Order: sequence, then structure tokens, then C-alpha cells
Amino acid sequence: MLTLVIGNKNYSSWSLRPFLVLRTFGVQFDEVRILLDTPHFQQDVAKWAPNLRVPALHDDGLMIWDSLAICEYVNERYLDGRGWPSDVAARAQARSAAAEMHSGFMALRKQCPMNMRRTPDNYRWDEAGQRDIERIQALWRELKDAHGQGGPFLCGEFSIVDAMFAPVVSRFLSYGVPMDDNAQAFADAIQSLPAWQEWRDAGFAEVEYLEDTEKFRA
Repeated sequence: MLTLVIGNKNYSSWSLRPFLVLRTFGVQFDEVRILLDTPHFQQDVAKWAPNLRVPALHDDGLMIWDSLAICEYVNERYLDGRGWPSDVAARAQARSAAAEMHSGFMALRKQCPMNMRRTPDNYRWDEAGQRDIERIQALWRELKDAHGQGGPFLCGEFSIVDAMFAPVVSRFLSYGVPMDDNAQAFADAIQSLPAWQEWRDAGFAEVEYLEDTEKFRA
């Protein structure tokens, strides 16, 4: 049995990505959740990941770390390649977009960290954050126009690239980012996934550590 080690479902954007891939493609796994930003986080996560980060995937003694690497491993080991589009061009551009997400958009990440319970308010991001937002929505349009006519996701059917951008959907919703029609349709498709709904509901229900009182709250 696979074991996926994750952080808080409300906050851990990197953990969400492989969770969506595993759940949506029906791969069975056990889940270990370690709350972030607690005094004992490093001690707890060290049992599962020597780099002291989540997520990590364990499979019969093999440990894979990093969200994209986990998704690639699951695709090769359990999905017979179904995790990416079957068309060569679509697969190449989906991988390019996933890699851009993996390494980029730092302004948006820093200024709008994932917080699924957050509701939009008057907070606004700066010009660098806006450039990230515009680039992301342009990228979604490019993928959808070129490869996405066969379904509601970026390349038609759900694939790893959609999972890589799912935390961005959460950010856009939580911070009230204006979305064009294509981006809104993609956000709706992500939110329709049972795996997303399961993750969101668990995130809303999970406890948080209160450092000042050294207690937890729902």
C-alpha cells in the first residue's frame, strides 16, 4: 500500500497536487497528515522524509519526494502513462506548463499563500503578483485552445497539469482574483472533482496549532 505524507489540507499546496492525482485516478493509498508550523513538525516529518518536507510518497521501501516527482512516479508505476495527455504535442505542452508552475510564479505564491478557509477582502497583491496572475490565465487559455476541447480541463481530460494548477484555483478563490471566462471554467472543473471536495472539506474541519497557548483549535 502506498503512503502519502502531507501537511495541513488548508495550507499545503504542494501536498494537494499528488493527492488529487492519486484520488482522481483511483490509486489506493494511506494518508499521514503532519501539521505544519508546530514545534514538533521537524521531529515528526523526519520519520517520513529526510529532507524534512512534505509531501513524500512511500511505496514498499521506496521514498519519493517533491510533488511533481511523486506525480510522475505514480503515472509510470500505476497509471500506465494515463496521467498525461495521450497526444504528443499536448503532453509536451502540459509538461512545460507544469514545470513553469513548479519553478515559477513566486510573487503570487508569496503574496497569496494557499488558505482554503480564507474569504476575499480588500487585500491586494502588487504588480509582480498581477503579472503572475495574467501569465497563469494566459497559459490556461493557450492550453485550452490548443488541446482542451475534449473535456473541461486544460487538455481536455484531467491530467497532472490540472493538479499542478489546482492550488492556484484555491488562491484565486480565496483572494478574490478576477478570472476570465476560461479561468472560471477551469476553476469550476477543479471544484467539481470529488477529490477536491474531499480535500476542501477536510481542510475546513482540521485543527490548527496555536503557538501562543500551545494548544489546538478546530
